[in-house]
Amino acid sequence: MAMKILLIEDDLQICKVITKYFTNNGAEITEVHNGTDALDTIEQGLDGYSLVLLDIMLPGADGFTVCRSIRRRSDIPVIFITARAREEDILHGYDLGCDDYIVKPFLLTALFAKCTAVVKRNEGIQNSVVRCGAISIDTRKLICCVGDEEVDLTQKEFALMSYLINHEGWVVDRNTLLDKVWGEDYFGVDRVVDNTVKRLRKKLGEAGKQIHTAIGRGYKLTDN
Repeated sequence: MAMKILLIEDDLQICKVITKYFTNNGAEITEVHNGTDALDTIEQGLDGYSLVLLDIMLPGADGFTVCRSIRRRSDIPVIFITARAREEDILHGYDLGCDDYIVKPFLLTALFAKCTAVVKRNEGIQNSVVRCGAISIDTRKLICCVGDEEVDLTQKEFALMSYLINHEGWVVDRNTLLDKVWGEDYFGVDRVVDNTVKRLRKKLGEAGKQIHTAIGRGYKLTDN
Protein backbone atom coordinates (compact mmCIF):
# COMPACT_ATOMS: atom_id res chain seq x y z
CA MET A 1 0.00 0.00 0.00
CA ALA A 2 1.36 3.42 -0.95
CA MET A 3 2.41 5.87 1.74
CA LYS A 4 -0.09 8.71 2.06
CA ILE A 5 1.70 11.81 3.29
CA LEU A 6 0.16 15.01 4.64
CA LEU A 7 2.74 17.70 3.79
CA ILE A 8 2.30 20.89 5.81
CA GLU A 9 4.75 23.42 4.35
CA ASP A 10 4.37 27.04 3.28
CA ASP A 11 7.33 27.11 0.86
CA LEU A 12 5.70 26.18 -2.44
CA GLN A 13 9.01 25.37 -4.12
CA ILE A 14 9.89 22.87 -1.39
CA CYS A 15 6.39 21.39 -1.68
CA LYS A 16 6.83 21.01 -5.43
CA VAL A 17 10.18 19.24 -5.08
CA ILE A 18 9.04 16.89 -2.30
CA THR A 19 5.74 16.07 -4.02
CA LYS A 20 7.44 15.30 -7.33
CA TYR A 21 10.08 13.04 -5.76
CA PHE A 22 7.66 11.20 -3.46
CA THR A 23 5.01 10.63 -6.12
CA ASN A 24 7.66 9.39 -8.55
CA ASN A 25 8.51 6.82 -5.86
CA GLY A 26 4.94 5.64 -5.37
CA ALA A 27 3.77 7.83 -2.48
CA GLU A 28 0.68 10.03 -2.40
CA ILE A 29 1.00 13.63 -1.18
CA THR A 30 -1.62 16.05 0.11
CA GLU A 31 -0.31 19.60 0.51
CA VAL A 32 -1.40 22.18 3.10
CA HIS A 33 0.34 25.55 3.03
CA ASN A 34 -0.48 27.25 6.34
CA GLY A 35 -1.10 26.40 9.97
CA THR A 36 -4.75 27.45 10.00
CA ASP A 37 -5.69 25.09 7.18
CA ALA A 38 -3.57 22.40 8.81
CA LEU A 39 -5.58 22.65 12.03
CA ASP A 40 -8.81 22.41 10.02
CA THR A 41 -7.51 19.30 8.24
CA ILE A 42 -6.54 17.71 11.56
CA GLU A 43 -9.96 18.52 13.00
CA GLN A 44 -11.57 16.61 10.12
CA GLY A 45 -9.46 13.54 10.96
CA LEU A 46 -6.21 11.96 9.84
CA ASP A 47 -7.54 8.51 8.97
CA GLY A 48 -6.00 7.29 5.75
CA TYR A 49 -2.72 9.19 6.16
CA SER A 50 0.49 7.31 6.87
CA LEU A 51 2.60 10.22 8.11
CA VAL A 52 2.72 14.00 8.52
CA LEU A 53 5.66 16.07 7.24
CA LEU A 54 5.50 19.33 9.15
CA ASP A 55 7.33 22.65 8.88
CA ILE A 56 7.59 24.78 12.03
CA MET A 57 7.56 28.32 10.67
CA LEU A 58 4.07 28.46 9.19
CA PRO A 59 1.62 31.35 8.75
CA GLY A 60 -1.53 31.15 10.86
CA ALA A 61 -0.30 28.64 13.46
CA ASP A 62 3.24 27.38 13.87
CA GLY A 63 4.27 23.76 13.49
CA PHE A 64 4.60 23.21 17.23
CA THR A 65 0.94 24.20 17.68
CA VAL A 66 -0.05 21.92 14.81
CA CYS A 67 1.92 19.01 16.26
CA ARG A 68 0.29 19.53 19.65
CA SER A 69 -3.12 19.37 17.97
CA ILE A 70 -2.18 16.18 16.13
CA ARG A 71 -1.02 14.46 19.30
CA ARG A 72 -4.30 15.25 21.07
CA ARG A 73 -6.09 13.22 18.39
CA SER A 74 -3.73 10.71 16.82
CA ASP A 75 -0.56 8.62 17.11
CA ILE A 76 0.21 9.14 13.41
CA PRO A 77 3.97 9.59 12.81
CA VAL A 78 5.11 13.21 12.56
CA ILE A 79 8.42 14.34 11.08
CA PHE A 80 9.44 17.98 11.39
CA ILE A 81 11.22 19.47 8.35
CA THR A 82 12.51 22.90 9.30
CA ALA A 83 15.29 25.45 9.10
CA ARG A 84 15.23 25.82 12.90
CA ALA A 85 18.32 23.97 14.06
CA ARG A 86 18.57 25.23 17.67
CA GLU A 87 18.93 22.48 20.23
CA GLU A 88 15.99 23.78 22.26
CA ASP A 89 13.73 23.64 19.18
CA ILE A 90 14.79 20.07 18.43
CA LEU A 91 14.21 18.97 22.01
CA HIS A 92 10.84 20.76 22.08
CA GLY A 93 9.82 18.94 18.91
CA TYR A 94 10.58 15.57 20.47
CA ASP A 95 8.84 16.61 23.68
CA LEU A 96 5.69 17.25 21.64
CA GLY A 97 5.87 13.72 20.27
CA CYS A 98 7.50 14.00 16.85
CA ASP A 99 9.10 10.86 15.43
CA ASP A 100 11.99 12.64 13.74
CA TYR A 101 13.36 16.18 13.29
CA ILE A 102 15.10 17.01 10.00
CA VAL A 103 16.89 20.30 9.45
CA LYS A 104 16.80 21.97 6.05
CA PRO A 105 18.43 21.63 3.60
CA PHE A 106 18.09 17.86 3.35
CA LEU A 107 18.56 15.16 0.73
CA LEU A 108 15.30 13.95 -0.79
CA THR A 109 16.64 10.41 -0.82
CA ALA A 110 17.33 10.57 2.92
CA LEU A 111 13.93 12.15 3.66
CA PHE A 112 12.11 9.46 1.69
CA ALA A 113 14.11 6.71 3.41
CA LYS A 114 13.30 8.14 6.86
CA CYS A 115 9.60 8.40 6.01
CA THR A 116 9.53 4.82 4.76
CA ALA A 117 11.28 3.53 7.90
CA VAL A 118 8.99 5.46 10.27
CA VAL A 119 5.83 4.29 8.47
CA LYS A 120 6.98 0.66 8.51
CA ARG A 121 7.80 0.88 12.20
CA ASN A 122 4.41 2.40 12.95
CA GLU A 123 2.63 -0.28 10.93
CA GLY A 124 4.44 -2.88 13.02
CA ILE A 125 3.15 -1.27 16.21
CA GLN A 126 -0.39 -1.04 14.87
CA ASN A 127 -0.27 -4.68 13.85
CA SER A 128 0.30 -5.64 17.48
CA VAL A 129 -3.47 -5.26 17.88
CA VAL A 130 -5.51 -8.34 16.94
CA ARG A 131 -9.32 -8.17 16.77
CA CYS A 132 -12.11 -10.70 16.69
CA GLY A 133 -15.63 -9.32 16.85
CA ALA A 134 -15.91 -7.04 19.89
CA ILE A 135 -12.70 -8.40 21.45
CA SER A 136 -9.21 -7.06 20.78
CA ILE A 137 -5.82 -7.70 22.32
CA ASP A 138 -2.69 -5.59 22.11
CA THR A 139 0.31 -7.93 22.29
CA ARG A 140 2.70 -5.01 22.74
CA LYS A 141 0.86 -3.32 25.61
CA LEU A 142 -0.52 -6.64 26.93
CA ILE A 143 -4.08 -5.40 27.24
CA CYS A 144 -7.44 -6.86 26.25
CA CYS A 145 -10.46 -4.74 25.34
CA VAL A 146 -14.12 -5.26 24.62
CA GLY A 147 -14.99 -2.38 22.33
CA ASP A 148 -13.20 0.60 23.87
CA GLU A 149 -13.27 -0.78 27.42
CA GLU A 150 -10.15 -2.42 28.82
CA VAL A 151 -10.73 -5.77 30.58
CA ASP A 152 -8.58 -6.63 33.59
CA LEU A 153 -7.15 -10.11 32.94
CA THR A 154 -4.64 -12.23 34.81
CA GLN A 155 -1.49 -13.38 33.01
CA LYS A 156 -2.97 -16.81 32.24
CA GLU A 157 -6.32 -15.36 31.15
CA PHE A 158 -4.53 -13.00 28.77
CA ALA A 159 -2.34 -15.81 27.41
CA LEU A 160 -5.40 -18.00 26.85
CA MET A 161 -7.28 -15.16 25.15
CA SER A 162 -4.22 -14.44 22.97
CA TYR A 163 -3.97 -18.02 21.81
CA LEU A 164 -7.66 -18.25 20.97
CA ILE A 165 -7.75 -14.92 19.12
CA ASN A 166 -4.68 -15.84 17.08
CA HIS A 167 -6.40 -19.10 16.12
CA GLU A 168 -9.81 -17.60 15.39
CA GLY A 169 -12.29 -20.16 14.12
CA TRP A 170 -10.14 -23.13 15.15
CA VAL A 171 -11.27 -25.70 17.69
CA VAL A 172 -8.37 -25.77 20.16
CA ASP A 173 -8.31 -28.81 22.42
CA ARG A 174 -7.60 -28.61 26.15
CA ASN A 175 -4.22 -30.34 25.91
CA THR A 176 -3.00 -27.78 23.39
CA LEU A 177 -4.14 -24.93 25.64
CA LEU A 178 -2.43 -26.56 28.61
CA ASP A 179 0.84 -26.82 26.66
CA LYS A 180 0.71 -23.32 25.13
CA VAL A 181 -0.60 -21.40 28.16
CA TRP A 182 0.55 -23.36 31.19
CA GLY A 183 3.59 -25.01 29.62
CA GLU A 184 4.57 -28.57 28.78
CA ASP A 185 5.81 -29.12 32.34
CA TYR A 186 2.37 -28.47 33.86
CA PHE A 187 1.10 -31.55 35.72
CA GLY A 188 -2.17 -30.22 37.11
CA VAL A 189 -5.66 -31.20 36.01
CA ASP A 190 -7.10 -30.08 32.70
CA ARG A 191 -10.08 -28.57 34.53
CA VAL A 192 -7.86 -25.51 34.98
CA VAL A 193 -8.58 -24.70 31.31
CA ASP A 194 -12.35 -24.91 31.84
CA ASN A 195 -12.17 -22.78 34.98
CA THR A 196 -10.04 -20.14 33.25
CA VAL A 197 -12.41 -20.00 30.29
CA LYS A 198 -15.33 -19.62 32.70
CA ARG A 199 -13.66 -16.62 34.40
CA LEU A 200 -12.67 -15.19 31.05
CA ARG A 201 -16.21 -15.35 29.70
CA LYS A 202 -17.51 -13.61 32.80
CA LYS A 203 -14.97 -10.78 32.51
CA LEU A 204 -15.71 -10.30 28.81
CA GLY A 205 -19.42 -9.89 29.52
CA GLU A 206 -21.63 -10.21 26.45
CA ALA A 207 -18.52 -10.70 24.29
CA GLY A 208 -17.76 -13.84 26.30
CA LYS A 209 -20.32 -15.61 24.09
CA GLN A 210 -17.72 -15.46 21.31
CA ILE A 211 -15.88 -18.29 23.09
CA HIS A 212 -17.74 -21.44 22.08
CA THR A 213 -17.45 -24.87 23.66
CA ALA A 214 -16.81 -27.77 21.31
CA ILE A 215 -18.17 -30.56 23.49
CA GLY A 216 -15.59 -33.22 24.18
CA ARG A 217 -12.98 -31.37 22.12
CA GLY A 218 -12.12 -27.89 23.39
CA TYR A 219 -12.91 -24.25 22.64
CA LYS A 220 -13.30 -22.02 19.60
CA LEU A 221 -13.32 -18.22 19.29
CA THR A 222 -15.52 -16.63 16.62
CA ASP A 223 -16.50 -13.06 15.80
CA ASN A 224 -20.05 -13.56 17.09
